[in-house]
Amino acid sequence: MTTHIKNIPEAGVPFPISEYGRRLERVTAAIEKAGLDALLVTSHGHLRYLSGYHGFGAYFAPFPLIVIPGRQPIYVVREFEVSTVQAESWINDIVPYAQQQDFAPVCAEVLRRYGLQAGKIGFELGCWNLAPADVNGIQAHLPDMEVADATRLVASVSAVKSPLEIQAMREAMALTDIVVRTFQSSLREGVEEVQVCMNIQQELFKAGGTLYEAPTLVFGERTKLSHGSPSRNALRKNDPAIMEMAGVPKHGYVAGLVRSAVLGRNPETESLHSLAEEALEYAISVIKPGVTTGEVDAAARSVITRSGRPKVFRHRTGYQTGIHWLERGNLSLEPKAVERLEVGMNFHMPMLLFSETGRICGCSEQVVVTDSGAEILSSTPHTLYYA
Repeated sequence: MTTHIKNIPEAGVPFPISEYGRRLERVTAAIEKAGLDALLVTSHGHLRYLSGYHGFGAYFAPFPLIVIPGRQPIYVVREFEVSTVQAESWINDIVPYAQQQDFAPVCAEVLRRYGLQAGKIGFELGCWNLAPADVNGIQAHLPDMEVADATRLVASVSAVKSPLEIQAMREAMALTDIVVRTFQSSLREGVEEVQVCMNIQQELFKAGGTLYEAPTLVFGERTKLSHGSPSRNALRKNDPAIMEMAGVPKHGYVAGLVRSAVLGRNPETESLHSLAEEALEYAISVIKPGVTTGEVDAAARSVITRSGRPKVFRHRTGYQTGIHWLERGNLSLEPKAVERLEVGMNFHMPMLLFSETGRICGCSEQVVVTDSGAEILSSTPHTLYYA
């Protein structure tokens, strides 16, 4: 591992430079196949995938990594963040801009420098961290530039993970399994959601990990909240409990899980969870190379339809994951999706169902597509836990 800035604790890229070279080579091939002259990568997850830098400094203007076939990538970043980008990425060519209004002219000048002022340039138009004003600003300086939507380009490459990435997902799952076991062992009458969350954070700290931001952890009536954050709400007898959380290792890969529990008995939760398990297991059973993402989603929906309770399922069956939890624009297991599964793809499959009273329960798995089907990464069962 190498960085431009030395002797900074916990800095540097988490993988060998050769791994980033492999990723860049595959993205470059995809750029050429798409007929693009260059690609501006702006989503945080895709920036981290290609450079090592987490990208979070780009909170008021983009930090595009400009990928041009035949050249080393160029990072256009805010001047304030240059030292962090140098320390946490392997990119050598870093071009700074000072203020938000400087972004568009500086980025346009970089493109012009490489003769791309009239080129066909790919932008991640459907991802976070790129506003219409950013694209319009660059185009105002380069009126002959052709803007192309390259939202899925990096996603389609990063969907197929290398052996190093699969190992990273295993390490992430080992931490998330600690989250699940601590969640389950903490459930008792009177315990508050925030107390359980604190227990989880302590166990992750001991294991060398951290808790992924914005955890979902709710009890009782608060299970009606689809992404409810922990509160001072206490668990009562026969209450349901649900979590969607993940432990995060230093390299930043995330393997989140959904797990549900009941303190005592709760027929409504038990019935719905049984259906969630059946739908999840059937969807996993159809996974194999060549199957489309839409066919996996259809498998889950067929179970829900046969149950006679179609309104309990209100979302997609799963999505590509890895660096961070997910990125907008990544592959999705949803109706009519046409991407074909390949060996090495990794998906989070949260089967979350809504009861007739509005409560949510369910379960999930993280799966890796293999030659023969799907490998489940978690060692904690997705069955309903009785506390």
